[in-house]
Amino acid sequence: MESPVPARILVVDDEEHERKLLEDLGKEEGYLTISAANGKEALALAVTEQPNLIVLDLMMPGMDGFEVTRWLKNNPATHRIPIIMATALEDVGSHERMLASGADEFINKPVDRWELSLRISKMLKSFRSAVGPEA
Repeated sequence: MESPVPARILVVDDEEHERKLLEDLGKEEGYLTISAANGKEALALAVTEQPNLIVLDLMMPGMDGFEVTRWLKNNPATHRIPIIMATALEDVGSHERMLASGADEFINKPVDRWELSLRISKMLKSFRSAVGPEA
């Protein structure tokens, strides 16, 4: 029996240290990770690489996470990709705005590795159920 293809996760964060932490977590969990340092790069990679999930920083220069999420969710090529938004903002209004922009989940920074791992696993199961196990 063939082993399942590892999920591809796009990690987007303008802070190199944060990006590396998220990439390492993905690799430890057996995922293939792709990374982007800004919103524009993330949009290009999302279209060309078709990741199974995106972990997206909210506060970035240029295109913030809200704008990136809206663009991804309005693009037929990327609208089904689940997005977990990561933020240091803890107010309810920001969390509501993240979900309203199209994010499927959010997680507070500093990111708890165990919590993020569970959220990624849950989102990937839902995504694969919706689009098929080969995704």
